[in-house]
Formats: sequence, structure tokens, C-alpha cells
Amino acid sequence: NADAVAVYLNAQIDAGAQTVMIFDSWGGVLADGAFQTFSLAYTARVLAQLKRHGVDGQIVPRVVFTKGGGLWLQEMAALDCDVLGLDWTVNLSRARALVGGTENGPGKALQGNIDPNVLFAGPAQIATEVARVLDSFGTPYQGTGTGPTHIFNLGHGISQYTPPDHVAALVAAVHQHSRQLRS
Repeated sequence: NADAVAVYLNAQIDAGAQTVMIFDSWGGVLADGAFQTFSLAYTARVLAQLKRHGVDGQIVPRVVFTKGGGLWLQEMAALDCDVLGLDWTVNLSRARALVGGTENGPGKALQGNIDPNVLFAGPAQIATEVARVLDSFGTPYQGTGTGPTHIFNLGHGISQYTPPDHVAALVAAVHQHSRQLRS
């Protein structure tokens, strides 16, 4: 299965994908030890087979998301990927401290991690939760070069019953609060 996933992701790269993601919805339900054997090892196997550059010659970033994988963030930091996706159970500040970089290098960018069920609340509550998530990452990296970054995203999939206007409220709140953090 890991080899087939690598072939599939390489086909996406050949077709022009600018980023690829390994999405493991079940890794977090495994026991310690089983996670390393049945999720982490195979994720590493997929990553080892992926092409580094796309058809345009640009580097293709690799994202790894393991729902419920927060327990193993330090081990996941060793994966040959650029971004670690996080679900809503992970504190971004702690994750940033673990994998977001040190004096030895920039570390991993983080992606996530608002609870998708927040989208069933009203716009004011959505904005409050967006601010909480963005603030929990801490001061955004600003300047030239590399540094720890955060890509705002849901902490897992979106329900088909999510009101589209609530998604629009989420996007607007992310834009507004992100601008405030960077000003």
C-alpha cells in the first residue's frame, strides 16, 4: 500500500501538483509501538520514494497529517517532510516548541488545527476560535529566509452539512486576525 501511495503521489507531481500530502486518519488510534510500526514506518517509506521537484523544477513540499498523532510529534519531526498537519487536540505552541525549529534549523511548518465542528457555530464564535488558534501558535515568523510557519487549516475534514456562509466567515476571520498579528 505504501508503494502504491508513493506511485500515486508521484503521478500527482508529474501532473503538476505543487504540494503533496500523506493523510493518515487512523494512525492516532494505534497504541504506542504499533504507531511506529504501522504508521510512522510506512509514512517514511512513502516519503523516501517521492520526487523532490515538480514538472516546473520547483521543490514540491510534503505534508504529513496523522489524526491523533500529537503524542508522537517528536518522532514525526524526523520524517523527511516539510509540514506536519495537526488536528484540534494539539496545542500549537507546544507543537511549535517541539518541531518548529531551533538554532540548528527552521524545523517543520505546522498546518491546522481548528476543530471542523466549530463551523457549526455562529460567525462570532468562529472568529473567537480562529483568534484562539492563531494566537496559540505565537508570534508569526517575519523576515527573510526560513523560520517556523503556520498554515491555518481545519484539524480534519469538513462535514457536508457545514453551512457555506460559515466557511466564508472562517476565511474572513483568518484573514483579519492574521493581518492584525503581522501589523
